[in-house]
Amino acid sequence: MAFTIGKKDENIEKVNMENFELSLLSKGEGIEVMIQTVRKDNIFYIYPAESPKVMEFFYILEGEILCERNGEKIKLGPCDYFSCSDLEETIHFTALTNVKYLWVINEPTFFQLSDNVKELSGIVERVEERDPYTYNHNERVAKYSIKIAKKLSLSKSNLERLYISAILHDIGKINIPSEILNKPAKLTNEEFDLIKKHPQDGAEMVKELYYDDTIATIIEQHHERLNGRGYPKGLIGEEIVLEARIIAVSDTFDAMTEDRAYRNAFTPEFAIDELQRLSPSQYDPDVVAALIEVLHEEGKLKVTSSEA
Repeated sequence: MAFTIGKKDENIEKVNMENFELSLLSKGEGIEVMIQTVRKDNIFYIYPAESPKVMEFFYILEGEILCERNGEKIKLGPCDYFSCSDLEETIHFTALTNVKYLWVINEPTFFQLSDNVKELSGIVERVEERDPYTYNHNERVAKYSIKIAKKLSLSKSNLERLYISAILHDIGKINIPSEILNKPAKLTNEEFDLIKKHPQDGAEMVKELYYDDTIATIIEQHHERLNGRGYPKGLIGEEIVLEARIIAVSDTFDAMTEDRAYRNAFTPEFAIDELQRLSPSQYDPDVVAALIEVLHEEGKLKVTSSEA
């Protein structure tokens, strides 16, 4: 017989990242009880499980979320709850406010998430310390990428690999001197050659972790372009994996719409016009179209010149 009392803010283990917090409250017989906090405006998902026997239950304690399923949007708040088992599709949520919910699952989950988050958090923080102009760039690229992937109906495993790859896509920049990363003037050929090494460097760093080889491949390819004029290998068309093509579009859009050391941010409309102009020569037109759909739905994009 076992009987346990937990006081407020006590937990078995907790993991923190900038946009969410996860606490393990209890576990046993394959069941885990957790409290998760998600910061406002962040997105999260329930994925189809590998086994139809997996059941998940969520009870909202604080805040409001927006649930999107089959084109329907449902707002949920305190004391609302939802559960799932044998899912056939990914369910998408957006935190309308800071949200806290109870999460119960009959499959060990916490320690896998905990280990992944600790690895991710440490690497991302090291990169962002080197380049203040790209603070939160990785997180924004991941958000755009996942939203695009939703439109393209990627599978659970592809979504998970895409998210990790997007978060880590620039980790190779840790090897680039700060004065080059933040240089306000045009880079020399030698300096640009150093910049072009970061996809391969990042891929090598990720290979040292326990993730599968696909994530290293995605990171290595995120600056490849469909016409073969990208780097580091000059791959062409379908030689570039879809996840890398998604990150390429998300990365370019975010880079253009944020301030940089050498220029001010462009408007979303200008950035989309450029992406369309360079499709399909450099960017996947289906991926660009999916991004446009996402931006329109979020009210972040007016009519572009190509739509007028």
